[in-house]
Amino acid sequence: MQLVLVGIIGYGIAYGEPKAITNGSISLLITFAPAALERNYETPLDPWLGLWITLAVFLHTMGSAGLYAQIGWWDHLTHGMSASLVAGVGYTFARGVDLHSDRIHLPRRFFFVYVLVVVLAFGVVWELFEFGLDMAADATGVSMPLAQHGLDDTVRDLMFNSLGALLVAVFGQAHLSGIAELVLEKRRGTDPGER
Repeated sequence: MQLVLVGIIGYGIAYGEPKAITNGSISLLITFAPAALERNYETPLDPWLGLWITLAVFLHTMGSAGLYAQIGWWDHLTHGMSASLVAGVGYTFARGVDLHSDRIHLPRRFFFVYVLVVVLAFGVVWELFEFGLDMAADATGVSMPLAQHGLDDTVRDLMFNSLGALLVAVFGQAHLSGIAELVLEKRRGTDPGER
């Protein structure tokens, strides 16, 4: 996937496509995040988590390289994937806060609602960001890397964001709880095997 992203950046440079350069470069940088966390913070991440991060940005970049226009449901797929990633990060952060202090206790039912609220709030901010980029594009005549396509598109985007969040809210506690514990143990300098 990283090689394809490099190819998209190369295409953007060769043919003067700023959207391909911008989206490809940002996505490529994000794909190195799991390796950077492992190297810099000695926090080994599950390979599936690395794949999840990489796949989310890869699908978006492929969409902006032309698949959004060619495949009608591609935007729904990318919004669901991106929302699930935001939900996973939000869940891990909240779980880390819960584990960090004995004075803070977040009930398990709270996590379900929290994940949904975080993703919905992030989705609204994202849609406002796209709207702002559209206004800037209209004012300057410069093509922007993201675009909003009307109220119907916004509602559908938020609907698929909710679906991605719902999947993480339902299955996240079973599959993501270990990540927060691992990060916390590394920060405290303890070995996970010593528990």
